Amino acid sequence: MPHLDLTKPDHAYFFGFAQTDGSHYAGTGQRGRLTIELSRRDEAVLHSFSGLFDVYSRVSYRERLTNFGAHHSAVWTVCDLAFRRELVALGLPAGRKATTVAPPTTPFSARDYLRGVIDGDGSIGFSRTGRPFIAFVTASEPLAHFFCSQVLAAVGAHRTANRNTRDGVFNLMVAGDPAAEMAAWLYPDECLALDRKRQSAVLVAAWTRPSGMRARPEFGARRWTAAEDSEVFEGSVQQAASRLGRSERSVAMRRFRLRQC
Repeated sequence: MPHLDLTKPDHAYFFGFAQTDGSHYAGTGQRGRLTIELSRRDEAVLHSFSGLFDVYSRVSYRERLTNFGAHHSAVWTVCDLAFRRELVALGLPAGRKATTVAPPTTPFSARDYLRGVIDGDGSIGFSRTGRPFIAFVTASEPLAHFFCSQVLAAVGAHRTANRNTRDGVFNLMVAGDPAAEMAAWLYPDECLALDRKRQSAVLVAAWTRPSGMRARPEFGARRWTAAEDSEVFEGSVQQAASRLGRSERSVAMRRFRLRQC
């Protein structure tokens, strides 16, 4: 009988979390283990994992010295072979997985799976200017596209998944009103989640846009068209901005970029 049913919210959450923050080791023969190591402040979710499945697991503790001082962590470990084979079949391979991990191909609870992914490799909170955000960093193209598709489906905001040029990963984020709506949808009452991120989600969901703060366009940045490019040099910057319905800064920057081509 299978141990994991990803249509169950808690199982889907666990799987997303394990894919992003777990380590699956395969030893010789049939030996191996799945471990998830978190700061001691987050250990409650590890004990919750132990109660989800009818296999033996344990939570142990580590202390090690880092450049920032002593670090105390909790480690959830499961070695059951049948359980680990299920994980592999669902999309959690042993060994390196950062670029290849992907959403399950079997039916699964998308919202809960995404919350597990965000709790594992994402962040939620406020910027230095007080703007709410939900961010996700991944080297996996399938996970990046999944995040964007869920943002679109949940709150109607369009995001594009592009790798950055520095280290080749995807840095994805929603901010402002879409982030507030996303937080309310992603962290419903009584859901399984990291306590600190659930608390941050409550604050983000309660955010309202201050009067006078400009909203980001729903469909992202407005792209320049060939027709606009043909008109952008006509008249002064002020005249072109008024004619094209753009800001003077946008027109000046577009002129500069076209001159560099």
